[in-house]
Amino acid sequence: MISLSTLKHLRIPFSLFLMPVFFFALALTPNHNESRILWVFIAIHLFLYPSSNGYNSYFDKDEESIGGLKHPPKVTKDLYWLSLIFFLLAIGIGASINFSFALMLVIYGLVSMAYSHPSIRIKKYPWLSWFIAGLFQGYFTFAMVYAGLSNLSWEVLYKPHVLIAGLLTSLMLWGNYPLTQVYQHGEDSRRGDRTLSLVLGIKGTFLFSALAFMITGAAFAWFFLSRNQTDILWVYLTAMTPIMLYFLTWFSFIRLNPIKYANYNWAMGMNYFSALALNAFFIYYFLENTQILQALGY
Repeated sequence: MISLSTLKHLRIPFSLFLMPVFFFALALTPNHNESRILWVFIAIHLFLYPSSNGYNSYFDKDEESIGGLKHPPKVTKDLYWLSLIFFLLAIGIGASINFSFALMLVIYGLVSMAYSHPSIRIKKYPWLSWFIAGLFQGYFTFAMVYAGLSNLSWEVLYKPHVLIAGLLTSLMLWGNYPLTQVYQHGEDSRRGDRTLSLVLGIKGTFLFSALAFMITGAAFAWFFLSRNQTDILWVYLTAMTPIMLYFLTWFSFIRLNPIKYANYNWAMGMNYFSALALNAFFIYYFLENTQILQALGY
C-alpha cells in the first residue's frame, strides 16, 4: 500500500525546477523524434527525479521544510521501495532507447543515492556536494538527455558542443544550489551535514551566488555570440531580468534581517521564478533553432 506521505515525498512537481536542462538539450539536438522526446522526458522527469527525491527523503527524514514540501510528513518504508521501483522503471524506459542512455540513468541514480545514504552521504561535504550536484544535475544530465534524444552512445560526454553547453547548465546550478540550502541551516547543523550554505553563512551564500550568476550570464552571452545569435542573447537577458530582480530584492531583505528572510517561501519563490523564466526561454530557443535546422534541410 502506497501512503500519501510517500506520494508527497516523491515531489514530482519539483521536476519543474530541473526542466531547463532538458529543454536546452532539446534545443541543441538536431535529431528530433517525437517518440524519443516523450520517453526521455518521462524517464527523467516522471521517474528518475522522483526516485531520487524519494530515496534521499527516506534517509534524510527531514522534519523541517525541504524543496517542494513546506511541511514534510514522516517517511515510511514504502517510500524506500517505491523510489527503487521508480529507478528501475526509468532504467527500463532508457533501455528501450539504447544501452548508453540506460547506463547514464543508472550512474545518475547511484550518485544521487550516495548523496544522502548514511554510508557515503556526500551531502555532509560542503564543496564536494556542491560540485557533484551541479555537475550531475547540469552537464551530466544535459549529455544524458542529448544521448537519449539523438539515440547516441555515452561518447557524447566528450563531444565539445555537448561539453560546453552542458557546463553552462552546471554554472546555472552551481549559482542557485547554495540558495536552496539557505533556510535549512538549523536542521543541517543538528544532523551534522556541513552544506556549502552553512559554511558560507547566509550573507556569504548570497554574495557567492551573485558572483556565480554574473559568471553564468557572461558565459551564456559568449555562447550565443559565438553562434551569431545576438537576437537570442537579448531574449535570454530579458528572461533573466525578473530572476535577478527577485534575487536582488531578496538579498536586500537578507541584509536587513538574515534570520527572518532566509526562509522556505523566499527560496521557493526564487526557484519558481527561475524555472518559469528559463523553461520559457529554452522552449523559445528550441522553437527558433528548429526553424533554422528545417531551413537548412535537417
